[in-house]
Amino acid sequence: MTEITKSLSNRNAFSRRSALAALFASVVTVISFTVPHQALAEDKTAIKVGIISGEDEDVWRVVKAEAAKQGLEIETVVFNDYTQPNEALERGEIDANAFQHQPYLDNQIKTQGYHITPVGYTGLWPIGLYSKKHAKVEALPEAAVIGVPNDPSNEGRALRVLADAGLIKLKDGTGILATVADVVENPKKFEIKELDAGIVGRSVEDLDAAVVNTDWALKSGLSADNRIAQEPVADNPYRNFIAVKTGNENEGWVKKLVAAYQNETVKAEFDRVYKGTGVAAY
Repeated sequence: MTEITKSLSNRNAFSRRSALAALFASVVTVISFTVPHQALAEDKTAIKVGIISGEDEDVWRVVKAEAAKQGLEIETVVFNDYTQPNEALERGEIDANAFQHQPYLDNQIKTQGYHITPVGYTGLWPIGLYSKKHAKVEALPEAAVIGVPNDPSNEGRALRVLADAGLIKLKDGTGILATVADVVENPKKFEIKELDAGIVGRSVEDLDAAVVNTDWALKSGLSADNRIAQEPVADNPYRNFIAVKTGNENEGWVKKLVAAYQNETVKAEFDRVYKGTGVAAY
Protein backbone atom coordinates (compact mmCIF):
# COMPACT_ATOMS: atom_id res chain seq x y z
CA MET A 1 0.00 0.00 0.00
CA THR A 2 1.43 3.37 -1.01
CA GLU A 3 1.81 6.21 1.46
CA ILE A 4 -0.98 8.11 -0.35
CA THR A 5 -3.35 5.11 -0.07
CA LYS A 6 -2.54 4.70 3.64
CA SER A 7 -3.18 8.38 4.20
CA LEU A 8 -6.58 8.26 2.46
CA SER A 9 -7.53 5.11 4.37
CA ASN A 10 -6.60 6.66 7.71
CA ARG A 11 -8.45 9.84 6.81
CA ASN A 12 -11.59 7.88 5.88
CA ALA A 13 -11.39 5.89 9.14
CA PHE A 14 -11.02 9.12 11.12
CA SER A 15 -14.01 10.59 9.30
CA ARG A 16 -16.14 7.57 10.10
CA ARG A 17 -15.09 7.66 13.75
CA SER A 18 -15.85 11.40 13.87
CA ALA A 19 -19.27 10.89 12.31
CA LEU A 20 -20.12 8.10 14.77
CA ALA A 21 -18.92 10.22 17.66
CA ALA A 22 -21.05 13.13 16.50
CA LEU A 23 -24.08 10.88 16.10
CA PHE A 24 -23.58 9.43 19.59
CA ALA A 25 -23.24 12.90 21.04
CA SER A 26 -26.45 14.02 19.34
CA VAL A 27 -28.35 11.01 20.72
CA VAL A 28 -27.07 11.72 24.23
CA THR A 29 -28.05 15.37 23.82
CA VAL A 30 -31.59 14.43 22.72
CA ILE A 31 -31.94 12.05 25.67
CA SER A 32 -30.57 14.59 28.12
CA PHE A 33 -33.08 17.16 26.96
CA THR A 34 -36.03 14.76 26.64
CA VAL A 35 -35.95 12.87 29.92
CA PRO A 36 -36.03 15.92 32.24
CA HIS A 37 -39.00 17.35 30.34
CA GLN A 38 -40.92 14.10 30.74
CA ALA A 39 -40.01 13.89 34.41
CA LEU A 40 -41.05 17.50 34.88
CA ALA A 41 -44.47 16.79 33.36
CA GLU A 42 -44.99 13.81 35.68
CA ASP A 43 -43.64 15.47 38.82
CA LYS A 44 -45.12 18.95 38.47
CA THR A 45 -45.01 20.64 41.87
CA ALA A 46 -47.01 23.81 41.19
CA ILE A 47 -50.36 24.02 39.38
CA LYS A 48 -53.22 26.43 38.70
CA VAL A 49 -56.81 25.34 39.33
CA GLY A 50 -59.84 27.26 38.06
CA ILE A 51 -62.80 27.58 40.43
CA ILE A 52 -65.94 29.71 40.66
CA SER A 53 -65.95 32.67 43.05
CA GLY A 54 -67.81 32.42 46.33
CA GLU A 55 -68.05 29.73 48.99
CA ASP A 56 -65.85 27.32 47.08
CA GLU A 57 -62.90 29.63 47.68
CA ASP A 58 -63.06 28.71 51.39
CA VAL A 59 -63.11 25.00 50.55
CA TRP A 60 -60.13 25.32 48.25
CA ARG A 61 -58.07 27.09 50.89
CA VAL A 62 -58.22 23.81 52.82
CA VAL A 63 -57.53 21.79 49.64
CA LYS A 64 -54.41 23.90 49.06
CA ALA A 65 -53.18 23.16 52.59
CA GLU A 66 -53.76 19.43 52.08
CA ALA A 67 -51.95 19.49 48.74
CA ALA A 68 -48.97 21.28 50.30
CA LYS A 69 -48.50 18.28 52.61
CA GLN A 70 -47.87 16.22 49.46
CA GLY A 71 -45.47 18.77 47.97
CA LEU A 72 -48.00 20.18 45.53
CA GLU A 73 -48.52 23.94 45.43
CA ILE A 74 -51.96 25.03 44.18
CA GLU A 75 -52.80 28.51 42.93
CA THR A 76 -56.55 28.97 42.57
CA VAL A 77 -57.72 31.08 39.63
CA VAL A 78 -61.17 32.49 40.39
CA PHE A 79 -63.79 32.92 37.66
CA ASN A 80 -67.17 34.64 37.83
CA ASP A 81 -69.11 32.57 35.29
CA TYR A 82 -69.29 29.03 33.95
CA THR A 83 -68.00 29.68 30.44
CA GLN A 84 -64.44 30.74 31.26
CA PRO A 85 -62.85 27.83 33.20
CA ASN A 86 -63.04 25.30 30.36
CA GLU A 87 -61.73 27.79 27.81
CA ALA A 88 -58.81 28.60 30.12
CA LEU A 89 -58.10 24.88 30.62
CA GLU A 90 -58.21 24.17 26.88
CA ARG A 91 -55.75 27.01 26.24
CA GLY A 92 -53.37 25.77 28.91
CA GLU A 93 -53.79 28.87 31.06
CA ILE A 94 -54.71 26.64 34.01
CA ASP A 95 -53.87 22.99 34.74
CA ALA A 96 -57.25 21.88 36.11
CA ASN A 97 -60.67 23.20 37.00
CA ALA A 98 -63.39 22.21 39.46
CA PHE A 99 -66.88 23.57 38.88
CA GLN A 100 -68.93 21.41 36.50
CA HIS A 101 -70.88 18.18 36.11
CA GLN A 102 -70.83 15.67 33.25
CA PRO A 103 -73.88 16.92 31.30
CA TYR A 104 -72.39 20.42 31.22
CA LEU A 105 -68.97 19.15 30.11
CA ASP A 106 -70.54 16.90 27.47
CA ASN A 107 -72.32 19.89 25.97
CA GLN A 108 -69.14 22.01 26.10
CA ILE A 109 -67.18 19.30 24.32
CA LYS A 110 -69.91 18.98 21.68
CA THR A 111 -70.22 22.71 21.01
CA GLN A 112 -66.65 23.91 21.65
CA GLY A 113 -64.55 20.86 20.80
CA TYR A 114 -62.73 20.86 24.15
CA HIS A 115 -60.37 18.05 25.15
CA ILE A 116 -61.17 17.77 28.86
CA THR A 117 -61.44 14.71 31.12
CA PRO A 118 -62.90 14.32 34.65
CA VAL A 119 -60.47 12.90 37.21
CA GLY A 120 -62.23 13.02 40.60
CA TYR A 121 -65.64 13.88 42.06
CA THR A 122 -66.06 16.80 44.46
CA GLY A 123 -69.63 17.63 45.50
CA LEU A 124 -73.28 17.58 44.51
CA TRP A 125 -75.57 20.56 44.88
CA PRO A 126 -79.16 19.36 44.42
CA ILE A 127 -81.01 21.90 42.29
CA GLY A 128 -84.27 23.19 43.74
CA LEU A 129 -87.40 25.22 43.06
CA TYR A 130 -87.44 28.36 45.23
CA SER A 131 -90.15 30.90 45.93
CA LYS A 132 -90.57 33.87 48.24
CA LYS A 133 -94.26 34.25 47.37
CA HIS A 134 -95.61 30.72 47.71
CA ALA A 135 -94.99 28.25 50.53
CA LYS A 136 -95.57 25.07 48.55
CA VAL A 137 -95.77 23.78 44.98
CA GLU A 138 -99.54 23.40 45.12
CA ALA A 139 -99.90 27.12 45.88
CA LEU A 140 -98.43 28.23 42.54
CA PRO A 141 -101.26 30.02 40.70
CA GLU A 142 -102.44 29.79 37.12
CA ALA A 143 -100.02 31.46 34.69
CA ALA A 144 -97.32 31.73 37.37
CA VAL A 145 -93.95 32.89 36.02
CA ILE A 146 -91.21 30.35 36.77
CA GLY A 147 -87.56 31.07 36.02
CA VAL A 148 -85.12 28.39 34.85
CA PRO A 149 -81.41 28.55 33.91
CA ASN A 150 -80.93 28.97 30.16
CA ASP A 151 -77.72 26.95 29.62
CA PRO A 152 -78.45 23.60 27.94
CA SER A 153 -77.58 21.15 30.70
CA ASN A 154 -79.07 23.10 33.61
CA GLU A 155 -82.26 23.98 31.75
CA GLY A 156 -83.01 20.31 31.19
CA ARG A 157 -82.23 19.64 34.83
CA ALA A 158 -84.55 22.44 35.96
CA LEU A 159 -87.41 21.24 33.77
CA ARG A 160 -86.98 17.77 35.26
CA VAL A 161 -87.52 19.28 38.72
CA LEU A 162 -90.76 20.86 37.51
CA ALA A 163 -91.84 17.59 35.92
CA ASP A 164 -91.04 15.56 39.05
CA ALA A 165 -93.11 18.05 41.07
CA GLY A 166 -96.09 17.39 38.77
CA LEU A 167 -96.16 20.94 37.36
CA ILE A 168 -95.44 20.03 33.73
CA LYS A 169 -94.93 16.94 31.61
CA LEU A 170 -92.01 16.46 29.23
CA LYS A 171 -92.03 14.61 25.93
CA ASP A 172 -91.39 10.86 26.32
CA GLY A 173 -87.72 10.00 25.86
CA THR A 174 -86.56 13.52 26.58
CA GLY A 175 -83.02 13.43 27.90
CA ILE A 176 -81.06 15.68 30.20
CA LEU A 177 -80.83 18.40 27.55
CA ALA A 178 -84.58 19.06 27.49
CA THR A 179 -85.79 22.55 26.57
CA VAL A 180 -89.08 24.40 26.93
CA ALA A 181 -89.98 23.04 23.47
CA ASP A 182 -90.11 19.55 25.03
CA VAL A 183 -92.93 20.51 27.41
CA VAL A 184 -96.03 18.66 26.17
CA GLU A 185 -98.35 19.34 29.12
CA ASN A 186 -98.61 22.55 31.13
CA PRO A 187 -102.09 22.42 32.69
CA LYS A 188 -101.74 25.61 34.75
CA LYS A 189 -100.24 27.49 31.79
CA PHE A 190 -97.08 28.48 33.63
CA GLU A 191 -94.80 30.94 31.86
CA ILE A 192 -91.35 29.35 31.94
CA LYS A 193 -88.79 32.15 31.72
CA GLU A 194 -85.26 31.27 30.62
CA LEU A 195 -82.58 33.32 32.41
CA ASP A 196 -78.82 33.22 32.87
CA ALA A 197 -77.84 30.81 35.68
CA GLY A 198 -76.22 33.66 37.59
CA ILE A 199 -79.32 35.85 37.33
CA VAL A 200 -82.21 33.47 37.90
CA GLY A 201 -81.62 33.24 41.67
CA ARG A 202 -81.45 37.00 42.06
CA SER A 203 -84.72 37.30 40.16
CA VAL A 204 -86.84 35.26 42.59
CA GLU A 205 -88.34 38.44 44.06
CA ASP A 206 -89.78 39.29 40.63
CA LEU A 207 -90.97 35.76 39.83
CA ASP A 208 -93.48 33.38 41.33
CA ALA A 209 -90.73 30.76 41.60
CA ALA A 210 -87.40 29.81 40.06
CA VAL A 211 -85.29 26.70 39.70
CA VAL A 212 -81.87 27.70 41.00
CA ASN A 213 -78.55 25.88 41.29
CA THR A 214 -77.68 25.59 44.98
CA ASP A 215 -74.42 27.57 44.74
CA TRP A 216 -76.27 30.47 43.10
CA ALA A 217 -79.10 30.11 45.62
CA LEU A 218 -76.60 30.74 48.42
CA LYS A 219 -75.13 33.72 46.59
CA SER A 220 -78.65 35.08 46.10
CA GLY A 221 -79.53 34.87 49.78
CA LEU A 222 -82.01 32.01 49.32
CA SER A 223 -82.35 29.38 52.04
CA ALA A 224 -83.95 25.99 52.55
CA ASP A 225 -87.02 27.85 53.85
CA ASN A 226 -87.55 29.25 50.33
CA ARG A 227 -87.20 25.85 48.65
CA ILE A 228 -90.53 24.24 47.72
CA ALA A 229 -89.20 21.33 45.62
CA GLN A 230 -85.86 19.64 45.02
CA GLU A 231 -84.37 16.98 42.76
CA PRO A 232 -83.52 13.61 44.35
CA VAL A 233 -79.94 12.98 45.46
CA ALA A 234 -79.84 9.24 44.71
CA ASP A 235 -78.35 8.26 41.32
CA ASN A 236 -77.87 11.92 40.44
CA PRO A 237 -75.85 12.50 37.24
CA TYR A 238 -74.94 16.04 38.27
CA ARG A 239 -72.01 15.38 40.60
CA ASN A 240 -69.31 17.98 40.15
CA PHE A 241 -65.69 16.98 39.54
CA ILE A 242 -62.12 18.09 39.05
CA ALA A 243 -61.17 18.04 35.35
CA VAL A 244 -57.88 18.26 33.45
CA LYS A 245 -56.76 18.47 29.84
CA THR A 246 -57.18 15.08 28.17
CA GLY A 247 -53.84 13.27 28.24
CA ASN A 248 -52.89 14.50 31.70
CA GLU A 249 -55.32 12.35 33.68
CA ASN A 250 -52.66 9.80 34.75
CA GLU A 251 -49.99 12.31 35.78
CA GLY A 252 -48.67 12.11 39.33
CA TRP A 253 -49.71 15.68 40.18
CA VAL A 254 -53.31 14.87 39.19
CA LYS A 255 -53.46 12.02 41.70
CA LYS A 256 -52.11 14.33 44.40
CA LEU A 257 -54.68 16.98 43.46
CA VAL A 258 -57.60 14.57 43.73
CA ALA A 259 -56.32 13.16 47.02
CA ALA A 260 -55.96 16.70 48.36
CA TYR A 261 -59.70 17.20 47.82
CA GLN A 262 -61.11 13.78 48.65
CA ASN A 263 -60.43 13.55 52.38
CA GLU A 264 -62.20 14.09 55.70
CA THR A 265 -60.49 17.44 56.40
CA VAL A 266 -61.86 18.98 53.22
CA LYS A 267 -65.25 17.32 53.72
CA ALA A 268 -65.56 18.98 57.15
CA GLU A 269 -64.90 22.40 55.60
CA PHE A 270 -67.28 21.62 52.72
CA ASP A 271 -70.06 20.79 55.19
CA ARG A 272 -69.34 23.93 57.21
CA VAL A 273 -69.41 26.20 54.17
CA TYR A 274 -72.45 24.75 52.40
CA LYS A 275 -74.49 23.98 55.53
CA GLY A 276 -76.07 20.88 54.04
CA THR A 277 -77.10 22.48 50.74
CA GLY A 278 -74.27 20.56 49.07
CA VAL A 279 -73.09 17.02 49.77
CA ALA A 280 -69.66 15.45 49.26
CA ALA A 281 -69.83 13.22 46.17
CA TYR A 282 -66.80 10.93 46.56
